[in-house]
Order: sequence, then structure tokens, then C-alpha cells
Amino acid sequence: MKKVLLLVVAGFLYFGNSAKAQSYQNAAGLSIDFGDGSTLVGPAIKHFFDRNNAGQAELTFGGDQTFLGAFYQYQDKIQNAGGLNWYLGIGPQLAFGHGNTDFYIRPMVGLDYKIAQAPLALSFDWRPAFYVGDNSDFTAARFGLGFKFVF
Repeated sequence: MKKVLLLVVAGFLYFGNSAKAQSYQNAAGLSIDFGDGSTLVGPAIKHFFDRNNAGQAELTFGGDQTFLGAFYQYQDKIQNAGGLNWYLGIGPQLAFGHGNTDFYIRPMVGLDYKIAQAPLALSFDWRPAFYVGDNSDFTAARFGLGFKFVF
């Protein structure tokens, strides 16, 4: 019985500390996608499935088009930089407008900063765009800014 109790206490301590290591579970806010071409602005939501794996969805508008994106992100903290994390991600993005739908693949690499003692997170990333379709194209000069309320 003492061994079982010791395992239960050890489990709570381990998982309790793991939960505290992650700075937030969910976030919602504003995404800005800018660079070569039009500037896109719209709402975004992010959810962590566990400490390192997150999903982010964005609905942005600009240049007479609407963009819908869903991204997987692998995120980890930067040692001795409280609240600052790096991430790598990738996902599809659809562009609606001009009478057609375009498909993009969007890889990303960036930084995510959770402001201590405030329910706010900021992010900045490089997110090139690979257009998949007739006359496929690549745009390297695309960046993202995120301003999110965390909960």
C-alpha cells in the first residue's frame, strides 16, 4: 500500500510540474501576415495538445481575398529566457477570391513570448508560402505577427 501511495504522489508531482512548465493551454487573438504582397489581418486561435504540440487556425483577410489556414506547431522553451519559446510548424492554407480557390503550403519558424503576470502572448515568425497549382510559385518574404489573449 505504501508503494502505491508513493507512486500516486510521485505521479501528481511529475504531472503537476509538467503542467506548470507550459505557459498556457489556449489562446485567441489577432494574426497579421505581411511581407511581399498584400497584408492579411484576422482572428486566430491556438490550442496546445500537450507541452510541445499545438494547433493554430487563422482566418485572415486582405487583397480582396479571404485566407483560411490550419497549422501544426512543435514548440519548446528557450532555456533561461522565461516565457520565450521557439516553434516550427507547417500547414495548409486556402485562399478564396477572384472566382477561384488557391491552395498553399505554409511552413513556419518563430518565437512565442508569454508575458509574465499578464494573460497575453506575442509571436513573430517567418512563414514562406508555397503555392500549389497551375504555375506553382514560392514567396519567401512572408512574416507573421500574433497578439493573443491566453486562457
